[in-house]
Amino acid sequence: MREVVLLGSTGSIGTQAVDVITQRPEQFRVVGLAAGGSSVDLLVAQARALRPEVVAVSDPDAADRVAAELPGTTVWAGPDAATRLAAYECDVVLNGITGAAGLEPTLATLAVGTTLALANKESLVIGGRLVTDAAAPGQIVAVDSEHSAFAQALRAGRAEEVRRLILTASGGPFRGWTRDRLRTVTPDQAMAHPTWQMGRVITINSSTLVNKGLELLEAGLLYGVDLDAIQVVVHPQSVVHSMVEFCDGSTIAQCSPPDMRLPIALGLSWPDRTPDTAAPCDWTQAATWTFEPLDDAAFPAVELARRCGIAGGLAPAVYNAANEVCVDAFCAGRLDFAGIVEVVADVVDAHLARPATDALSVSAVLAADAWARANAAARIDQEH
Repeated sequence: MREVVLLGSTGSIGTQAVDVITQRPEQFRVVGLAAGGSSVDLLVAQARALRPEVVAVSDPDAADRVAAELPGTTVWAGPDAATRLAAYECDVVLNGITGAAGLEPTLATLAVGTTLALANKESLVIGGRLVTDAAAPGQIVAVDSEHSAFAQALRAGRAEEVRRLILTASGGPFRGWTRDRLRTVTPDQAMAHPTWQMGRVITINSSTLVNKGLELLEAGLLYGVDLDAIQVVVHPQSVVHSMVEFCDGSTIAQCSPPDMRLPIALGLSWPDRTPDTAAPCDWTQAATWTFEPLDDAAFPAVELARRCGIAGGLAPAVYNAANEVCVDAFCAGRLDFAGIVEVVADVVDAHLARPATDALSVSAVLAADAWARANAAARIDQEH
């Protein structure tokens, strides 16, 4: 029996994790739930079904409503509630929080030595060495489907035998579009991902390929692979979740129909597999899998992320923060779709032109995050 804390339980990853766990009561027990507070009814329903010891809610007003609905359950409130819960005694913490808010819970989990099932890629990307240096070997288990695929494929050889990682991308709903045509994209179109059902920010990020840029950075940090040895390839069917190429020319791929329950379950039970988590490929039916190069001219977000990763320091945090502001502006009709990455690139350029900062720290990351958000907002107000 593994005791689990779920951070971001009412989000896309969190709700699917709840589904995985409730189907296996003999294998998992939830001892803590954390959510922002925007979906109180769902959080209360989860708590009633899972009976956790603690429920953490960042919005104090929402926490009061949750406490009223769950007499006898300990409810923690406030912006640090999820971070407190991340340090709670358990076997594994699944961090499914969206965005930079996941950094401090990630560090809190690592500090107490608990296994971290990481779906919040942003905390690793913006924290960089702060996160990797805080982690014991094997303490971070990837939940993103692509990084779970890498972990599975890497079992086929030794680290020194790896030549490169091949990171697959669906290409999003606008694969094949020109950059000029992308300026006409509406928020509703950008939310219509061809493969995955996800939250707003990650869905827009998948459409711009910013998400793939974040995944590139995450892969380099998780597996100690040079960013120049990670190639992004477009695979619209989303069945091959990523591949590892070895020095002898062999390539090992992890394949399964697109279903996040598989990497979630593996993240919770790693290194063991959980039987019958998701449907396998149906080999009795004819199928075609295609691969094509990424159009960097139309979708420059990946190469911009690579540039940030090579620059290191606070550049990845600036990339992530500026993008979150641009996504909000796009959804509000204040920025066109192509302008998202254009503004992010401008903010990154401005950051790299600044004098080098002191050593990486949580305060430095949060300061860079705030600076990038303000800079992006000012550029949107001025230019768009």
